[in-house]
Amino acid sequence: MKLKINVDPGSQVPLTHQLYEELRNLILSGKLRAGERIPSSRALAEQLGVSRPTVTQAYEQLLAEGYVQGRHGSGTYVCGDLSDGSKPAKPAGQRPAARSGARQLSSFGRSLQASRLAPARSPEAEISFYCWRPAFEEFPVVEWARSLWRHARLPDVQFLDYASDPQGYLPLRESIAEFVCRYRGFECDPGQVLIAMGLQQALDLAARLHVEQGDTVVVENPSYPGARNTFKAHGCDLLPVPVDESGLVVERLPDASAGRYKLTYVTPSHQFPTGAVLSLRRRLELLAWAARAQALIFEDDYDSEYRYEGRPIQALKALDKHGSVVYVGNFNQVMFPGLSLCYLIVPAHLVELYASARWLAGEQLPVQVQAALALFMQEGHLDRHMKRLRALYGERRQLLLESLSRYLGERVVVRGDNAGVFVLARFVSKLTDKEITTRAAAAGVGLMSTKDFYLGQAQGNEFILGYGNLTERQIQEGVRRLAKVLA
Repeated sequence: MKLKINVDPGSQVPLTHQLYEELRNLILSGKLRAGERIPSSRALAEQLGVSRPTVTQAYEQLLAEGYVQGRHGSGTYVCGDLSDGSKPAKPAGQRPAARSGARQLSSFGRSLQASRLAPARSPEAEISFYCWRPAFEEFPVVEWARSLWRHARLPDVQFLDYASDPQGYLPLRESIAEFVCRYRGFECDPGQVLIAMGLQQALDLAARLHVEQGDTVVVENPSYPGARNTFKAHGCDLLPVPVDESGLVVERLPDASAGRYKLTYVTPSHQFPTGAVLSLRRRLELLAWAARAQALIFEDDYDSEYRYEGRPIQALKALDKHGSVVYVGNFNQVMFPGLSLCYLIVPAHLVELYASARWLAGEQLPVQVQAALALFMQEGHLDRHMKRLRALYGERRQLLLESLSRYLGERVVVRGDNAGVFVLARFVSKLTDKEITTRAAAAGVGLMSTKDFYLGQAQGNEFILGYGNLTERQIQEGVRRLAKVLA
């Protein structure tokens, strides 16, 4: 009996493994049937022109995994029916089967499958006005490496074992509590702090704990798509509330007595993507509405540490007297996004619940990394780095505004320029958003339209211009190229 087997002596894959795979596939495909005798190791070695030990080792692996069995004095045979159960495709014209795996999916899985939420990566432009990158070249890599090294070389079991605290490393939570007191204007107990693996995990925790399929979540319009998509994936409906130059238009919130609104997502200190700051009057009105509706407010405080006129705006959490606000901050802009660490500060009555949910969500960032960050903050490296960045970003912001004025003049309207690391630019042009983006990309300039940030009718020719990771030359050259695109 000769088997149709192909092995390649010139391959980097060992011959034994090639032979094992070939025989295994013949068995699973049913070409070698249950109970069928396979050639002796000597016969197969002669057929293939390989050594007998090569064949013997492949047979031994098949025997160990249960594909074949030896019969004393008789040879080696295929075990019981081991085919993979594949059936030929249905003839043309028959009704197609339901989407693969649909019956095995939960409502969350079906919603996620239908939404196709995974972001697509576009090619990187020479000059990218993207808002999620800080000034990488300014980060104190040496000090950070020392902090990591000091903990990596310690044989302390707490840095090598599983994380024991579902809320995160206590010294880091203590450093974060001090950090928000200094920079965000409110005090909290370290026991209210939880460490999470990025904003998306924090949003997912909130969605799992506070909303169910069919519930309505109030969101700003426009707003961060990653938050909206998380709530949609959980089967929630979204109620968009418009944003103007003073932030969320609180007067447009639904009737609090309806009792249908459990969660509201806001970015009050530097609204994303408009850059608006929620006024004090509206902050107080929003908190009062949440108390009447018994709704939770999820405050996303992205990039609010940087303000160029006066002190940073106090967080909404600082005004919360009813335990209505879950606050989330991260280190993407004050350190680097690759750290993938954010922190939640939750009302005291929700701490135990969030700790349980965080434990179920999976493992934490390595404790050594958390300890290194705590040390990095305790030794003042983060404060000094933020001070340098605030000055640098202030210069880059001013240069961006001057360049927009110089090259575009009245063809651009800028908003949200007094804080954060991006501005909102509305171009006066007959071109569409897509045409502007395409032509800019051809000129080596990366732009992000706000079109996908809106629910319903979007504002035309509106773009986010991030400047954190751009040099002075890149900012000027990028705006100059944009002016040619819009000419």
